Amino acid sequence: MILTRLAPTACSKALSLLRTIQYTHPPACPCHGAFSHSHCSAGPASSLLEGIRSLGTPTGQQREYAFEMATSSIRFGPGSTREVGMDFSNIRAKKVIIITDKTIERLAPMKTAVSALESAGVKYEIFSDVMVEPKDHSVKQAIEFGKKANGDAYLAVGGGSVMDTAKLVNLFTNFPQAEFLDFVNPPLGKGLPITKALSPLVCIPTTAGTGSETTGTAIFDLVDKKTKTGIAHRMLKPTLGICDPLNTRSMPSAVHASTGLDVLCHSLESYTAIPYSERTPRPTNPLLRPTYQGANPISDIFSFKALQMTVKYLPRAVRDPGDQEAQSQMLLAATLAGVGFGNAGVHLCHGMSYPISGGNKGYKHHGYQVDHPIIPHGVSVAVTAPAVFKFTAASNPERHLAAAEVFGVDISNARAENAGDMLSDVLKEFLYKLGGQPKGIKELGYTSGDIQGLVEGTIPQRRVLMLAPNLDEDLERQKGELTKLFEESLEY
Repeated sequence: MILTRLAPTACSKALSLLRTIQYTHPPACPCHGAFSHSHCSAGPASSLLEGIRSLGTPTGQQREYAFEMATSSIRFGPGSTREVGMDFSNIRAKKVIIITDKTIERLAPMKTAVSALESAGVKYEIFSDVMVEPKDHSVKQAIEFGKKANGDAYLAVGGGSVMDTAKLVNLFTNFPQAEFLDFVNPPLGKGLPITKALSPLVCIPTTAGTGSETTGTAIFDLVDKKTKTGIAHRMLKPTLGICDPLNTRSMPSAVHASTGLDVLCHSLESYTAIPYSERTPRPTNPLLRPTYQGANPISDIFSFKALQMTVKYLPRAVRDPGDQEAQSQMLLAATLAGVGFGNAGVHLCHGMSYPISGGNKGYKHHGYQVDHPIIPHGVSVAVTAPAVFKFTAASNPERHLAAAEVFGVDISNARAENAGDMLSDVLKEFLYKLGGQPKGIKELGYTSGDIQGLVEGTIPQRRVLMLAPNLDEDLERQKGELTKLFEESLEY
């Protein structure tokens, strides 16, 4: 049979073609209703897909057969910040290290949290030098503070930068002899597993975007490599996330927009990631199962609901920062998306965003009161989204059409081969109407001459690229596909 002689690259292309054929006239899926999923059996096409997939699986690398759901405990409600002192008292914390930034330190969320600790008689010490979009040197500074302060519990009050920094302080104070790159995602770091439980960590988000209060992921800039990387492990996830809608009321419109775009891409990427059952290799020990596993039936529910809420409420929150309902719903959407992507993972938008923000030539996004150049994470992620989802649609047209329908597109007579264009076009329209967003990476200061460097900065992001549907496994062809995606993202 000709298929048995397919090289891995050809196998990958055949898989893409067969998926498109399979979803052009998909049979009803008994476990997902009208939408067929690539992890569901659907007749001869699925059988053929299964056979070809096995041909592309390296010897000794069995595909995954299970998924795990792990998330922090979540408390949601206006005024719930006032309970944090009792939380630390309940676990008999002797000294809490509070991690925050200079802006949040002066605002109501921090004042409420500190007052709660004092009322409960809990001792604390504050580190407020977290850098927005943290860099390796700012993280190391926080870690050194944590080691000297010698606390037995941690409290993060702030956005994703603060929460991620707190996770890393918690990790390295519990592994004081570890080198900084020991736990960092390979190939930039060693990717060592975290082998013991960390100290209690409570996160109080003040932005509605990262969902970091739910996840075991911490991201930072690796300055000398001009890219972002991070550490991902279930042990990193906070003990408790306190999601208090009162804490997001101080966000400027530009911050509502950029953090909300992170929610948008979290939900879209996790919903369209490869199914968990297609990931290889299967771990030899459950401890080695990655936090980012691929789409699964539980993460799908959280991701799709977060997408619906973001499309409905983000424009309202941006237009009117005083719209308390929209603010509250966006905070909830961020948390739901955090549960979804924190277990399913993200893919190309995030992988490509890391060199975009890490290699910033001097762009400073409007509305951010910082004294250094900054491309907010949500901006760097969303700017490639129209090109990315046009590219990934062939892997699962039904899911991409379902996503387009959330934005208001009529898909009743849509053809599978048009799914990518339809979702791409409506994403461009959504970004344009949101206002204040760069219409391509050219507005961030990049030119066609920078694309090769951006590609090279994306290639090491294996943790997320392995979940990207439709991306060729052959490295040279993969570079070509990424080059085209960056070219299409220059301007639109």
